[in-house]
Amino acid sequence: MQIFHTIQGIRASLAEARLQGKRIGFVPTMGNLHQAHIELVKLAQQTSDIVVCSIFVNGLQFGLNEDWDKYPRTLDADCSKLREAGCDMLFHPEDNEMYPNGLDSQTRVICSSMTDLLCGASRPGHFEGVTTVVTKLFNIVQPDEAVFGVKDYQQLAVIRRMVEDLCMPVDIIEAAIHRELDGLAMSSRNGYLTADERPKANQLHVSLNWIAEQIRSGKRDFMALEEEASRQIEAAGFKPDYITVCNSKTLEMAAVDDERITVLGAMYTSSARLIDNVTLE
Repeated sequence: MQIFHTIQGIRASLAEARLQGKRIGFVPTMGNLHQAHIELVKLAQQTSDIVVCSIFVNGLQFGLNEDWDKYPRTLDADCSKLREAGCDMLFHPEDNEMYPNGLDSQTRVICSSMTDLLCGASRPGHFEGVTTVVTKLFNIVQPDEAVFGVKDYQQLAVIRRMVEDLCMPVDIIEAAIHRELDGLAMSSRNGYLTADERPKANQLHVSLNWIAEQIRSGKRDFMALEEEASRQIEAAGFKPDYITVCNSKTLEMAAVDDERITVLGAMYTSSARLIDNVTLE
């Protein structure tokens, strides 16, 4: 696996690959990789000749009181996992390579819809940071396709909208949620869970599935279902951020006759904020 720290370096290598007619797949990450990240790489390998992974802990998408400085940097372990998976290239830039003029003066990419609700309501400015860094990474790597996990459902929806609105020539591929044996969605932030919290941390998944089962059985009082699921999470010792039944495409509150519904949720543990979702077809 080739490792690049500069924009110029990875661009030069990928330009040569394009001249050879290679299809380029891209998996952007913040590192601290686990099996779900590796599955993204494997999915990209199915349809690409060259797979590029990036590791960059993007300060622009973290709020003032969030965990940017504490976010685990595990580059050596990440490189070992990527090599074992057969990843071709890793782009691992420093902050000043990505933001040479500083964060405060960085030109921003703003998606005006779907970013001020759900996770966006709890994390102001987060999705502006995501869309900005993803745009920069797309411009650097210029992939034919990019793979994102559906666990971050709102992020996936926002990126798809950005790509559509800005006519970016990138196919966005979604990857299924990868879970632990008890249903907990794999996440880098699961490492923040305490020994007491971990056995109960699948409660978000359990409660979202409970809502989905109720809807499948004909229940349509979405607000009542959301409130009961929140009570379930509180009873398990966690703090709900939001539990919302949404239209899968717009992320607006679902209507009773919507054909495709997604139940999204987030909850706080003592040191982490976990997210999950379930889609009803």
